[in-house]
Amino acid sequence: MKTITNIIYPALAALAVACFVLLPKGQAQLPSPTPDGGYPGQNTAEGDGALFSLTTGTQNTAIGFQALYNNTEGSYNTANGYFALYYNTTGIQNTANGGFALYNNTTGLENTANGIDALANNTTGSGNTATGGGALIGNTTGNNNTANGVSTLISNTTGGGNCATGSQALASNTTGLFNIATGVDTLLNNTTGSSNIAFGFRAGVNLTTGDNNIDISNEGVAAEANTIRIGTEGTQTASYIAGISGVTVSGEPVVVDSSGHLGTGAITPGSVVMLPVAGGVAPPAPAGYSFKGFDRLAAKANGGGGTTSYAVYTKD
Repeated sequence: MKTITNIIYPALAALAVACFVLLPKGQAQLPSPTPDGGYPGQNTAEGDGALFSLTTGTQNTAIGFQALYNNTEGSYNTANGYFALYYNTTGIQNTANGGFALYNNTTGLENTANGIDALANNTTGSGNTATGGGALIGNTTGNNNTANGVSTLISNTTGGGNCATGSQALASNTTGLFNIATGVDTLLNNTTGSSNIAFGFRAGVNLTTGDNNIDISNEGVAAEANTIRIGTEGTQTASYIAGISGVTVSGEPVVVDSSGHLGTGAITPGSVVMLPVAGGVAPPAPAGYSFKGFDRLAAKANGGGGTTSYAVYTKD
């Protein structure tokens, strides 16, 4: 006759065996690579598909879903973020921080992208630095560009040697070269113009295709070339430039028209020319002018101290 004890003990023994079998396996049974992401060749990968295609590349770091997924032989790359440097195959020394940063890069090298979509479409361009969401997102083969700020150089494709700092600086540039834009919306509408310099909020915003312009706190003029514009008419109402007052030079009189354009040449009748006096002697009168006397003006360019003597001439 079976007792309760005879029934319970075998059941407990069977349960114990089943529990032992189902216990988690030890560390030695974990799949390779180990959870710290270490691979041969000093490579590190954390995330599904990170460094999935690696063959001979060394010293790469991929953190995030499919980061550096297609990398085979590329080395010294760092990708942090989902799909960062996804298509890179043999490119070296690239750094991508942010989702889709340097996403399409294949063989480009020494690029740095910080921010979502930064340099996302770069393929073979090299030596580019993009900091900010969408910075240099359209760049494909352009080299040595620097973009700091959201949407800076966002349309650049093959242009090179450009430097943009400030939200949407050089945002429309496509193939323009060697432009420098510092400030929000600086050189915003420049497309193919090259060697332009713009400083200040919306400086050079009207420039499109012109080359060799310098716009400082001035919006510039479309298609203008080889022109310097400083300040904004109606905003800046006085100008002080050191190194002019008290310095005597030979040459033509300088005139200023109503728009602030500087130049030399013909002067309208009745105009007055004032030339600084050196050693108490008036300089020779310009052609077509007669000496009228001396005038003494406060030397404001020198901090308001002292006076400067001028010889006054009027048009004959």
